[in-house]
Amino acid sequence: MVLRLLAAIFAVAVSVASAAAHEVRPAYLDLREETPGVFSGLLKTPMQGDARLALSTSFSGRTELVSPMVSRPTGSAMIQTWLMRAAAPLAGQTLSIEGLQATMTDALVRIEFLDGSVWLERLTPDSAEAVIPAAQSTLEVAWTYLASGIEHILFGFDHLLFVSSLMLIVRDWRMLVKTITAFTAAHSITLTFATMGWATLPSAPVETMIALSIVLVGAEAIRLEHGETSLTTTWPWIVAFVFGLLHGFGFAGALVEVGLPRGDIPLALVSFNLGVEIGQLAFIALVLTAVHTVRRLVPIPRRATVASAYAIGIVAAFWSAERLGAMFL
Repeated sequence: MVLRLLAAIFAVAVSVASAAAHEVRPAYLDLREETPGVFSGLLKTPMQGDARLALSTSFSGRTELVSPMVSRPTGSAMIQTWLMRAAAPLAGQTLSIEGLQATMTDALVRIEFLDGSVWLERLTPDSAEAVIPAAQSTLEVAWTYLASGIEHILFGFDHLLFVSSLMLIVRDWRMLVKTITAFTAAHSITLTFATMGWATLPSAPVETMIALSIVLVGAEAIRLEHGETSLTTTWPWIVAFVFGLLHGFGFAGALVEVGLPRGDIPLALVSFNLGVEIGQLAFIALVLTAVHTVRRLVPIPRRATVASAYAIGIVAAFWSAERLGAMFL
């Protein structure tokens, strides 16, 4: 009874968290020096329906608009573009993202100067401003996107639930390693292809299919507990690879939505992908540690696995219906 209650609480918690997941999507600011002291600007902020996060940029030095700010919605984000002139060099000034403190999201900032040097920074609600240096090292660029990848997977509840459902099916640690490796390899392939523009799929159907993939694997976990076998339970790594290709498009959608920095695409892509894998492995290690700890204290009955599979399936079914509705409304 206690385990069933915990499973129900888990399902509710994931549902609430997923409702707020859209607000975790990062904003993206791109400034490019076109002529000495004149910068073209692009600010991409997440949208939920017709509402967007009220974010704006400010500098410690004086700046002025050279052209009016133009805004256009893309469905999931608002894109604002403008041209501005800085009275003093931006290097050494403090850049602030106004309004970021009142959100749950981060902001990726990229400034490219006329001499080719680039500054990349990740601002957060707790640290919504930073001093613009004259230059930035490759290590700092890599760290910015590595942290973004870790954050995305840790707030990517649908991806984590899919991994959890795989762990309900695969009991042998060797097969689990093989299965997770197949999933990793697959979503790394499509993440790369989609981000580089070599292959793309519409985001709405992809997100719907990701939710349905969780329902399918959760159902297979229940069938396994009832003594039934299938391709999923016999060859889980094949299923993980196939669905991993689909999940890769989901990862890519989030990365493209943030906006890959022009000129730093390979480094940003590799760093983001590595961050996703670090976050995924950390989640698996946390789950296995928790299960091992509980088993040392009390025996875990079979019905706990079934209850967990039902909880995961119910949440994923809700997501499926919600995303299908959003596609046609």
